[in-house]
Amino acid sequence: MYHITPEDERKLSKLSPYQQAILRVLAEVPRGKVTTYGDLAKELAGRDPRWSPDASRAVGTTMRNNPCGPQIPCHRVIRSDGAIGSFRGGAEGAVEEKTRMLREEGVTVTDGRINLETHRHLFR
Repeated sequence: MYHITPEDERKLSKLSPYQQAILRVLAEVPRGKVTTYGDLAKELAGRDPRWSPDASRAVGTTMRNNPCGPQIPCHRVIRSDGAIGSFRGGAEGAVEEKTRMLREEGVTVTDGRINLETHRHLFR
């Protein structure tokens, strides 16, 4: 789990309350684990009924606009089918960078996919 710093708080304060909440939940995902866009939406909705458990696209937008990366680890968010998904807004070489970062943290990536049974972070 990453402990949010005062500098992170300053950056987070410029985001919407929803985006701040998503990134705070994401900070709980440890090295060597991943979560999905849908898992984050569901977890946040379980903590605060104002938010929709079906908001995985909004989670993706939040990842794209994460001002606190890589400390708040948007690279640890993948698609629900185990595929790596996008990174850095789809910039050239970004998926390879995300894959490298995950592998450095001990996540096994095979043919662009991660075994969620092995590497999925379970909240609570």
